[in-house]
Amino acid sequence: MPQRDPRAAESTAVPGDPLMTRRQIMLVLVGLMIAMFLSSLSQTVVGTSMRTIADDLHGLDLQVWVVTAFLIVSTIVTPIYGKLSDIFGRRPLFLAAIVLFLVGSILCSFAQDMIQLAAFRAVQGLGAGGLMALPLTIMADVLSPRERAKYQGYFLAVFGVSSILGPLIGGMFAGTDEILALDGWRWVFLFNLPIGVAALWMVWRYLHLPAHHERVRIDWWGAALLVVGVVPLLLVAEQGRVWGWTSIASIACYVVGVLGLIAFVLVERRMGTAALIPLHLFGNRAFSMATLLGVFSGFGMFAGMMMIPFVLQIVHGMNPTEAGFATLPLIVGLMIASIASGQIIARTGRYGAFPVLGLASMAIAYGVLVTLQWDSPLWVLLLGQLLLGLGLGQVNQTLTIASQNAVQPKDMGVATSSATFFRQLGGTAGVAVVFSMLFARLPETLQTAFGRRDLRADLEAAVQDPSVLADPGNARILEVLARPEQIGGALNEDSSFLNTADPRLAAPFLDGFSNASSGPFWVALAVVGVALVIALFFRVPPLRQKSAMEEAMEERAAQAQLEADASAPGSIASPVTTASNPVVRTPGGRDGSSSSS
Repeated sequence: MPQRDPRAAESTAVPGDPLMTRRQIMLVLVGLMIAMFLSSLSQTVVGTSMRTIADDLHGLDLQVWVVTAFLIVSTIVTPIYGKLSDIFGRRPLFLAAIVLFLVGSILCSFAQDMIQLAAFRAVQGLGAGGLMALPLTIMADVLSPRERAKYQGYFLAVFGVSSILGPLIGGMFAGTDEILALDGWRWVFLFNLPIGVAALWMVWRYLHLPAHHERVRIDWWGAALLVVGVVPLLLVAEQGRVWGWTSIASIACYVVGVLGLIAFVLVERRMGTAALIPLHLFGNRAFSMATLLGVFSGFGMFAGMMMIPFVLQIVHGMNPTEAGFATLPLIVGLMIASIASGQIIARTGRYGAFPVLGLASMAIAYGVLVTLQWDSPLWVLLLGQLLLGLGLGQVNQTLTIASQNAVQPKDMGVATSSATFFRQLGGTAGVAVVFSMLFARLPETLQTAFGRRDLRADLEAAVQDPSVLADPGNARILEVLARPEQIGGALNEDSSFLNTADPRLAAPFLDGFSNASSGPFWVALAVVGVALVIALFFRVPPLRQKSAMEEAMEERAAQAQLEADASAPGSIASPVTTASNPVVRTPGGRDGSSSSS
């Protein structure tokens, strides 16, 4: 028997006929998993190799730009991908996202300084925005909510596997001086190419969804004003410590950002259903609550995932590979919680308790992390990571399911991308805030650490030890110590001098960095605590029984039947249609209904 061409569904699907076979759905999901693996691998590879990259390019204090450039751009384009995919279909937008991501990866591999790397990571972010939002949207198209919960658990497991492999791969490349005439760390980005090509082929070959094109306006003004409103506020969140929070540059960012957001809201109101982020979605209490919780949980997720590798490498003296292994508890916790919660949701249809339990676990995790000192046992940090992972695995997928379940099928793309956008927005703000606070506090905490009598006594004893002075591994830290006025900024550009230093010489630096990192963990604890209180009042919508694609097809079939009935001989109804929303108007009644007396 000849196999049915999946593309035929675009024109031949009829009610009662399966829109996609189980095999076709599984092949689509495999392609989506590869794309998600590509996106998450890129984040984790860079996270643990960033210290090596920053040391090589002489800009440790600029590394936040590399992270935030990627996050800002990917965050802003996420709702644009969602809206355009509702108009033009998921497949072409997803293919474009993969291509842009690969182009950005190639550019990153040839960066000559931290500014170039940040710019090229922004290009990579143009594609990553689609890789983050569209897989979840496509899942909502082809799977019912109960099935979706089960497979989202597997998707998060893929994220977990990539998060394990990422630090190991990044550590392997970053720890190698040269591979094929290129610096080892440059292969951190080139490694994306074979995976990206595989994802591109899978999506091109198997992703064929029923198309329903509509003639609608594209909200270009909304997209532009979103950039104007969001970028200055994220910029000042990161640079406020350098400019001064009340400086002219900071005030200009406040004013431009607020005015941009006000103009964005006004434009979105005028655009109605064609808006980039339709405001009517926020009239749904469940969607609004899920979005707000997504902002806070995104802050807590990215703050921890970006800070912990730095603590492992600087305070505990690990290389990137060792730091990768040391993040295993976070990933194991995330995998266990995501798969278990997905299976429970699939079997019971209940998921309302998971946001509360997940945020409670995250709050306890940060309660552990704020107690860390430079000489705290490693198991305390590992315990905090495990609890953080258990929390994230319960929160992320349930908030996405709640957002998708609160809207109509026609809004599935824009709702999913909007939820992802706000979670990424919270994460981007989290990265900017925690690193801004870290480097703002670091000069003060370093000076305090050098003022501690016990550490000072050990330091002076080491300086008097001839074997310490003769050790080449201590040469660079001794140069730093010879300039006391520059100690406050000693870790801003290059921290590699700590790797080979005598423990007594390095101890004040480790103590200062550890104390500086406690502030960001306290902020993350406060944000997650607020989210936990909000989650106690969150009432999730019940799960639907059908996929968005099935509901949309049934809705169009019912509408077609109404039009057919209205045009039948003897009917008093006259069909009135618009380009995007065909309706039937009957005398004296509302759309699609008859009047009664």
